[in-house]
Amino acid sequence: MRLSATLIRSSIVGALGGLLFGFDTAVISGTTQQLTQVFHLTPSALGTTVSIALLGTVIGAIGAGPLGQKMGGREALRVMAALYVVSAVGCALSWDWYSLLFFRLLGGLGIGGSSVLGPVYLAELAPAKLRGRLVGLFQINVVGGILLAYASNFFIAGFNLGLLQWRWQLGVAGIPAALFLVMLYGIPRSSRWLVTQNRIDEARRVLELMGTPDSEAELKEIVESIHLERSAKAEPLFQRKYRLPIFLAVTIGMFNQLSGINAILYYVNDIFTAGGFRGLSADREAVIIGAMNLGATLLAMTVIDRLGRKTLLLFGSVGTAACLAGVAAVFLTKSHQGDLLWLLVGFIFFFSVSQGAVIWVYISEVFPTKVRSRGQSLGSSSHWIMNAIISKAFPSIAVLSAGAPFAFFAAMMVLQFFVVLFFYPETKGVSLEQLQHRLGIE
Repeated sequence: MRLSATLIRSSIVGALGGLLFGFDTAVISGTTQQLTQVFHLTPSALGTTVSIALLGTVIGAIGAGPLGQKMGGREALRVMAALYVVSAVGCALSWDWYSLLFFRLLGGLGIGGSSVLGPVYLAELAPAKLRGRLVGLFQINVVGGILLAYASNFFIAGFNLGLLQWRWQLGVAGIPAALFLVMLYGIPRSSRWLVTQNRIDEARRVLELMGTPDSEAELKEIVESIHLERSAKAEPLFQRKYRLPIFLAVTIGMFNQLSGINAILYYVNDIFTAGGFRGLSADREAVIIGAMNLGATLLAMTVIDRLGRKTLLLFGSVGTAACLAGVAAVFLTKSHQGDLLWLLVGFIFFFSVSQGAVIWVYISEVFPTKVRSRGQSLGSSSHWIMNAIISKAFPSIAVLSAGAPFAFFAAMMVLQFFVVLFFYPETKGVSLEQLQHRLGIE
């Protein structure tokens, strides 16, 4: 099918939302040491500074669904873009620690909201044949944003701005955020949302703008699916027959963070500093970590449907456990510090081709249509809540023993291996209907 100009433009805007998501998530890593110095932060207070954004992320992710349903994905994304802009500018101009926390909380709301609204907007707007690739483009841009954040931190650190450095590193996000906000005024509403508002003619025109080969047929499918969802709204999620899907969604979300991935991404400069790297050297090593994250994510997208979800999770459990154990050994024995970079690069590789690629796909597959959105919300919430807990606790534990958190993460990956081996079904090549039967869902 042809790629229309409107579809290309809308995809770029959606991708930019993912880029901002990744950038705002990771940019704090380059500022933690200066923030500790400027605001005289204890390890616990530093944990609060990092994790406060994650509190906003949880709230944003929970509230984004109802907001998107009420005002439409495009308009809701404009709210998220405004939050990104205000957060970036506010963080750069923060006059004390409490104002910094407030503006980081606003940024977290934007991250959480866009993590839900961005993929949903793309999925609802894209023609069926391109939907998977366009939604996947959002995830690629998230890890691209993480790499860009590390590169930005490295670039700004090179100007030797002294105690102004952290303000520039946090504030520079306002530039792409403002661009995102402006570009959102040049894309259409979601055809699916228009149908929910009984604006059928507008929905048809949007489908035509997207280059849909048979807009009438797709419009009919959208109308029928919305009728089905509305008829199934009364179905509760928490009931006995859904106990296995609930277990799978919650545990995969928790294990994703119990690997230590976001603690490493948020505190990567502190980790390298503890390992003997300094200043620009630590920033440069962070860029290498971000590049591996992006490369491994691209690789994972090419193999997830061939190797299978369970296979990748088992493979990743072994690899991440080995690398994390190696990092723990470096810190506990205070030797072989030169291996630290390559152990963390190896960890990022094994994580990105397994948990990083599988989590959102798996959560979307294990629930039947009538409770899928609520099931995805549950799995996402377990992921973000565990992220906040670990990010808050990491500095306080690491100051007592730099190796202890990594030993804990390695043990959790060993536990994950056996949980996946004995309880997780393989979903590759299985229809959703067949999968429901295997999970005991009638």
